[in-house]
Amino acid sequence: MSPPPNEQQHPDAPGTDPSPDLGDLSGLPVVRCELYAPGAQPQRVEDPGAALAAARAGGGFLWIGLHGTDTAHMTRLQRLFDLPPLAVEDAVNAHQRPKFEQYPETTFAVLKPVRYVDHEEVVDVSEVAVFLGAHFLITVRHGDSSVVADVRAEVDAAAGGPDGPDGPRRVLYRLLDRVVDGYSDVVQAIAVDVEEIEEKVFSGGEDDHSERIYKLKREVLEFKRAVVPLIAPVQQLVDGGLARAADGQRPYYRDVLDHLLRAADAIDGDDRLLTDILQAQLTQVGVRQNRVSAQQNEDMRRISAWAAIALVPTAIAGIYGMNFEHMPELSTRYGYFVVLGVIVAACGGLYLTFRAKKWL
Repeated sequence: MSPPPNEQQHPDAPGTDPSPDLGDLSGLPVVRCELYAPGAQPQRVEDPGAALAAARAGGGFLWIGLHGTDTAHMTRLQRLFDLPPLAVEDAVNAHQRPKFEQYPETTFAVLKPVRYVDHEEVVDVSEVAVFLGAHFLITVRHGDSSVVADVRAEVDAAAGGPDGPDGPRRVLYRLLDRVVDGYSDVVQAIAVDVEEIEEKVFSGGEDDHSERIYKLKREVLEFKRAVVPLIAPVQQLVDGGLARAADGQRPYYRDVLDHLLRAADAIDGDDRLLTDILQAQLTQVGVRQNRVSAQQNEDMRRISAWAAIALVPTAIAGIYGMNFEHMPELSTRYGYFVVLGVIVAACGGLYLTFRAKKWL
């Protein structure tokens, strides 16, 4: 998606103090704080109050990038930029849902960049909170994501060019576009693993892939939580419901929405497919267990049959091994041969009976 043309800056609200006393940035978890002005290269600043006044006077904007923060740090910035208290609280406390919120002078957004750790089959979800004003942009990053750094590199490359620097709204668009492009990359990576699991499950092997399927299904669900809630806010940008953030850029947000909907559809498809694969795997496991159980029953029948056959000579030999003095059969001349014949006949009869019943 090509970036939108540079937009005109909104005038500041009347009565706003251009440079309240905030001091320098010492103690703040600032990654970079730069002033972007038309026709000039980005300039690093230490005094955000003075830089904000310069941005208002020269038509530029100030971009403060934070990596994690706490209430004390954000309170200092809140006083300078008149940030909404509820939005500040959301920026401090991570694990927010993706959203766009419009305040009188500020737009607040929460984006969820994701990346797929292929060797672990894990969807790593980070978070970026964005405060957008007429002449400032504040990004608060939680987690490991290169989205903000990549967009800042693009903005830095465009600064000083014929089109001038990107404005805050254009930077917000670039951030959103980069995040949604990342969703497409993750969708493709997950699809590869889903196809691999599907092939292994239906290849007829004996391995149990249930744990891997369940784990990937859980990661897909985590991915879905980052993507689906963003659809409604982007739809608002397309429809003009968030005019401060979307002025002159609705066609570009429409393209972002299209990519976002594709990602959401792909996630739903992967989720359903993983459910079907898991069900097939469990069915195969059940069939294998039934087959083993049947084999065990067959083995037990054979063992029982041979034990019954062996019981006959054992019983007869036990009787004649008692060594009592007065046993009438002991004086029989052909008793030994008769007993052996009885044993053979009994064992043969049992053998034929078990063979007829298919126990042997």
